[in-house]
Amino acid sequence: QLQASGGGLVQAGGSLRLSCAASVSIFNFNAMGWFRQAPGNQRGLVATITRGGIINYSESVKGRFTISKDNAKRTVYLQMNSLKPEDTAVYYCASRSISSGNWRWGQGTLVTVSS
Repeated sequence: QLQASGGGLVQAGGSLRLSCAASVSIFNFNAMGWFRQAPGNQRGLVATITRGGIINYSESVKGRFTISKDNAKRTVYLQMNSLKPEDTAVYYCASRSISSGNWRWGQGTLVTVSS
């Protein structure tokens, strides 16, 4: 299971750090990631980090967000800086199965950025 935390209300230009705690070693997964879903929109990728540490970001967050992981703590982080109102969404932590390659999402955490 994946437990996300750290969401909240922040003003535009502010920062938040999201955390995702896994109930098992994250080495069990091919990759970990953060996705988000704004009202009326589909869930979309924010950032991913593979078991080997390869990182990918969506264009909309490049240069502002940083994904990282602590294998010993079984935790993945998303540092979000220079937040914009359009970053408002429910953010979901996810793991990608080694065998199937499918993503599995945990519960989300709401991020609201006010203008």
